[in-house]
Amino acid sequence: MKPRTLLITLTGPDRPGVTSRLFTVLAGFPVTVADVEQVVIRGRLTLGVLVAYAGGPPTGTGGTLGAMWAAVERVADDIGMEVELSTGTDAGEQRRRGRLHVTVLGMPLQPAAMAGIAGRIAAAGANIDRIERLAAAPVTCIEMAISGADPAALRTELTAEAALQEVDVAVQRSGIHRRAKRLIVMDVDSTLIQGEVIELIARHAGCMDEVEKITAAAMRGELDFAASLRERVALLEGLSDDVFDLVRQEVVLTPGARTLVRTLKRLDYRFAIVSGGFTQITDGLVAELGIDYSAANTLEVVNGKLTGRVVGEIVDRAGKARALERFAERAGIPISQTVAIGDGANDLDMIAAAGLGIAFNAKPVVRQAADAAVNVPYLDAILYLLGISRGEVEAADAEDGLPTPVPAPPSA
Repeated sequence: MKPRTLLITLTGPDRPGVTSRLFTVLAGFPVTVADVEQVVIRGRLTLGVLVAYAGGPPTGTGGTLGAMWAAVERVADDIGMEVELSTGTDAGEQRRRGRLHVTVLGMPLQPAAMAGIAGRIAAAGANIDRIERLAAAPVTCIEMAISGADPAALRTELTAEAALQEVDVAVQRSGIHRRAKRLIVMDVDSTLIQGEVIELIARHAGCMDEVEKITAAAMRGELDFAASLRERVALLEGLSDDVFDLVRQEVVLTPGARTLVRTLKRLDYRFAIVSGGFTQITDGLVAELGIDYSAANTLEVVNGKLTGRVVGEIVDRAGKARALERFAERAGIPISQTVAIGDGANDLDMIAAAGLGIAFNAKPVVRQAADAAVNVPYLDAILYLLGISRGEVEAADAEDGLPTPVPAPPSA
């Protein structure tokens, strides 16, 4: 005989001691706790307790099932809450088959978007077990725990709905790996920072338009990166290396970048950057942000002038994937526990190799290949895909004596 279950749901104004009062009553009956969920929204509490028992109705110091129900009702009445009771059988194993996390981000998040996402989940035969808000502003993020769905099929359905609703949706498997120590490997140009470093340098060399055209084609995957890099770098020949000091002052971090790096480092993540740009600029970012590992190209300088050449092996699409593997080995972290973030075709190999590949404000070809796409302009929104809430970030900053970060709008 399957164990019988009772679901007790209390709803009403939140106050200290509600959970304690309910479990004190239940302690007088021979039941076991099968599941507990609690949420507070705007000061209103919903507490659900699933208890199980074998055989007939439970009896105990309080008497029969009816006596337990009466005792629970008295507690609810005493604390000014409503109570509901429903019975059933324990189907916990079936309910937890295929557990997934679905993360939805919007600016703003409209009811129609949630209706569309929830509808696709239901049509897939899956169940929403829990919904939690991870962030309210400037990005609204809702995370749902889902059971009974095939991850690949659901990701396809929700990606299509996300495009219709103009929101971001990520589908990830639940489990301990989601909370494990990880390595984050991030592209630099147009990801960690706004804009492309080579274009900042080219502006000082007077060849901005030519470099921009080549860069755009390379990012779309229309040109081989190594050849396009050599072509662009050749246009910089003769420029004084004083340009590096000027460009370092012009580099602007993507909004949320400091919060992202600081939070992940606080959680003992390892952080790496890998760039088709140049060490003359990325080395400064490493020192400024406390980044653990980095790889980038190096511009050749002779007698204080750029020669128009790159020194050593070029960090291209394949080179970025190799760097990810190298960093993971140095950190002692399996590839399955790595996260790669990028925006261009040059990032495709490392996004495919990582345990979680994220396209950040990326080109269409990258969004299609990645596990998740984030199209809001705030880099710290990636924290929500890792299950880290805005409230947790702000609480940790407060403990360290840091002011609450106010997300800055992206530069025009």
